[in-house]
Order: sequence, then C-alpha cells, then structure tokens
Amino acid sequence: MQKLAIEAASGYSERNFFIDLQWFAAEDEGRTEDPTDYKIRKAREEGRVAKSQDINAALVLLFPAGALIFLSSFFLEECMEILRFFFLRSTQADIRSGMWFGIFVQYFLKLALPLALIAMIAGVIANVLQNNGFLFSTKPIQPQFNKIVPDFIRFFKRALFSTEGLFNFAKSLTKVVVLVFVAFLMIRANLPHFIELLTVSFPQAIFFIAGVAAKLLATAALLLLILAIPDYFFQRKQFIDSLKMTKQEIKEEYKELEGDPQVKGRIRQQMQAILSQNAIRNVPKADVVITNPTHFAIAMQWDSKTMAAPMVLAKGADAMAQKIKAIAREHNIPLIENKPLARALYAKVQIGDIIPEEYYRALSLVFAEVYTLNNKKQEFYRR
Repeated sequence: MQKLAIEAASGYSERNFFIDLQWFAAEDEGRTEDPTDYKIRKAREEGRVAKSQDINAALVLLFPAGALIFLSSFFLEECMEILRFFFLRSTQADIRSGMWFGIFVQYFLKLALPLALIAMIAGVIANVLQNNGFLFSTKPIQPQFNKIVPDFIRFFKRALFSTEGLFNFAKSLTKVVVLVFVAFLMIRANLPHFIELLTVSFPQAIFFIAGVAAKLLATAALLLLILAIPDYFFQRKQFIDSLKMTKQEIKEEYKELEGDPQVKGRIRQQMQAILSQNAIRNVPKADVVITNPTHFAIAMQWDSKTMAAPMVLAKGADAMAQKIKAIAREHNIPLIENKPLARALYAKVQIGDIIPEEYYRALSLVFAEVYTLNNKKQEFYRR
C-alpha cells in the first residue's frame, strides 16, 4: 500500500520504465551444437557463405589503383590528349553539338573501361577466394515477403546492443581514423611539392597530382585490406554461429538423411576413415602384421591366456597399409606376407572383431612363424 501511495503521489511507476529483457536475449538460445556438414553444404547451395564485404571493397579499390600507378604514363597521355583536343577546338565548333558529346564518350570509355574491367576481375577474385570456388545461387535475390515489413525492434537490438553492431562500429571508426591519418601524413610529406606546382607547367602539375592521388588510393586500399582480415574471421564466426543447431535439430536431420543411400554411404565412409585413424594407434600392440604385401595390411593381436581368438586391431589398404607397416617396423612387429589371407581378412573382418573359425588354420601357420622368429631373436640376444 505504501508503495502504491508513493507511486500515485510522484507519478512514478515501474511499468513506465519497463524494458523487456527478451529484446536482448539470444535468438539462437538453445543452439549450442556446431552445424553439421550437411547444413553448411545446404547453406552454401542457398548462397550463404562466410564472407567479408570489406575484402571485396579493398580489392576492387586496390587493383584499379595499382593499374593507375603502373600505367600512369598511358592514362596521363590520354588525359592530355583529351584536353588538347577540346582546347584546340573550343572556338571552332558549337560545344552543344552532339558530335562533341560522342567524342567525349569515346575518350571517357577509353580511360574508364580498362579500370572497370580490372575492378570487375578484382571483385570476381575476391568472391572466388572467399567462397572457395565459384558459387552461383538465385536464392539470395529471390523476394522474401516475410521481410517486407521491417522489424524495428530487431534492427534496434542488432545495431546497438549486439556483438555484431559493436564490432561494426569499432571497425568503421578505426577505418576513418586510419585513413584520415594516412591522408594527412601523405599530404604533409608532399606539401612542399604542392607549393612548387605554381612554378611548373600544367602537364607536370597534372602528372604530380594524379600520382599523389593514385598512391593515396593504393595505400588506402592496402590498409583497408589489412583491416578486412579480422573482419573476415569475425564474419566467419558469425556465420557458423548463425548455423548452430539444437540437439533436437541434429537428431531430426540424422533421421531425415538416414534413408538417403548416398548420404548413408558417405557417412559410412567417414566413420570407417575415423575408425581407421583411431585403429592406427593400436598397431604397436599387435603381435603380427599380415600383408598382401603392397595393397593390404592387417594388424593382429593374439593372447592365448586372455583371448578366445586372434583379433584385428587395425587394417588398411594402399596408403593406410603402408602406414601400418611403417609403424610395425618402428616397433619391431613381424611382417608376414600371406596374400590370400590378407585379402580375405581385409574384406570380411572388421576392426575390433575376432577372427572367424574358418581362418584358424591359416592363422596358426602365421603365428607359428611369428613364434619361430621371436625365438630366434631371443637366442641371438642371449649370445
């Protein structure tokens, strides 16, 4: 009652200053799991990739600026040709004539087209590098009617109270400060030369000013490219965060893809590769490695006291087989060549499984040879 009386007397109410804290809650609440390869691939098909627009802008600016510096004599000569043409004929014809406009367009295109082409190539290179290849999708340009009505609350929240908004503000402020400082240093360094322009010819003055402008443009583009590197990593992190999934979404995706034979085959290959990599660590525990001898290698373990039958610790073909054999040599594990047995075990016995009874006889001969080799080694060391 006392609280209500104070509110009534002062006109103050907590509701007058109520701010919904849900405005600042994460929209991806509960999305704690990294996106699957399928979701990343799906996003790529839709044209969504990690990309920094600052890298595009920097390269589109840097390439033409470099062209202006390296081809400065060509561009200067063309500019002087334009000036000579119009100054010499300024009193001979009506400047409002359509012919003059056509000639001006020809000269302009002769200068602008090379720079435009270079800028276009730079933009393509920037996109290819960031997209890991050429990427074409019409999804980003398709109309999305659910976004026609703007969500001002969401915009307000993202612009002012999100990590992205703060990062973009700091990035823009840094770019302005750095570019202004660099422009100041370059103009101050060339200030005596600017004063000397009063004593030189007009072509020399034009050449000097154009050179300073091109260098300033190239320096600014290079600095923007350097500043764009952290932006790329930030955009990549934001992109991955935007694709994060809930545990339930991962389960549903797995159920959806489980029926796809191609996806199942790909998953099986990935699981087999992971299993093979993990199995490599068990090779030093093997008692023998059976080889093809070049294409297959099967690492076997056998302890008559604790095991009912020999077990496959690791197996591999081609490069993996060579790796297994190399590890076996490092640990002085016998390599026994048996082509039929190696092929059969590789095809029919999985890693971690015991050997079927049909291979007992062949394996007994292998382990007999291993025991013979071990006995010979022991006799050698006794001597």
